[in-house]
Amino acid sequence: MEPRNDTQISEFLLLGLSEDPELQPLIFGLFLSMYLVTVLGNLLIILATISDSHLHTPMYFFLCNLSFVDICFTSTTIPKMLVNIQTQSKAITYAGCITQMYFFALFGALDNFLLAVMAYDRYVAICHPLHYMTIMNHRLCGLLVLASWFMSDLNSLLHSLMVLRLSFCTDLEIPHFFCEPNQVVHCACSDTFLNDLVVYIAAVLLAGGPLAGILYSYSKIVASVRAISSAEGKCKAFSTCASHLSVVSLFYCTLLGVYLSSAVTQNSRSTATASVMYTVVTPMLNPFIYSLRNKDIKSTLKVLFEKIKMSPL
Repeated sequence: MEPRNDTQISEFLLLGLSEDPELQPLIFGLFLSMYLVTVLGNLLIILATISDSHLHTPMYFFLCNLSFVDICFTSTTIPKMLVNIQTQSKAITYAGCITQMYFFALFGALDNFLLAVMAYDRYVAICHPLHYMTIMNHRLCGLLVLASWFMSDLNSLLHSLMVLRLSFCTDLEIPHFFCEPNQVVHCACSDTFLNDLVVYIAAVLLAGGPLAGILYSYSKIVASVRAISSAEGKCKAFSTCASHLSVVSLFYCTLLGVYLSSAVTQNSRSTATASVMYTVVTPMLNPFIYSLRNKDIKSTLKVLFEKIKMSPL
């Protein structure tokens, strides 16, 4: 195939999860439902955190940020997919594809960093409870979130700029429901060695780094919990980080599963289907995990719903 200069490219074609016309209404309804549940669930977490002064603590500040990022993460990919199904179009503009890749990388990396920050918060709460508010002060919390945004932005800018340097062929079909960075790079006719190298280095630093921080924090937490003599004390200490541990396990297990399956099967369509787990399902389940396991969130949401019922139409 003859390479084309990237300035001449007008659009890519997103092949989606299936090309079967009969499945499109089902896929549309399913993803619209999951998207609405994700947005509503995470918005409720944000509203509960903002409305209740008792939840103005570092843990809920980070949770509020995570909920916002989860809304943005799913909003980066799902709305465009739904529009394409509704309009029976597979096209996404070149600029739109680069923009989608940028925000996908941004919010994906932010999820990683925020989960690591939340693990550190739980480590301080359990291992240094007497100094918790002194260590996790407003300034440090703000700096941790700001640093997460800064590092994630650098990562997404780097990925986007690396794609902009590529020349693409006439075959611009992406076997995915969004502009997944690896799939876009595979459409290129020019040498992609540097892009692949940058992706692997970024994966090690931006996924491995936060994961190492999470594992270190929980190793200290486990050691601290084991030192507690009473069973009740152990349960109470563990319950403070059970929700976070569930979310971390769900996020990293689904992410790892997707990339392992892509390495084994070499089937792009199967990889696209598997990626639904961490791009859609995980952000959708996070609010349920935190609200079902958290009495403070449940009580605040109950008060919010009662206020809504009592308010005049």
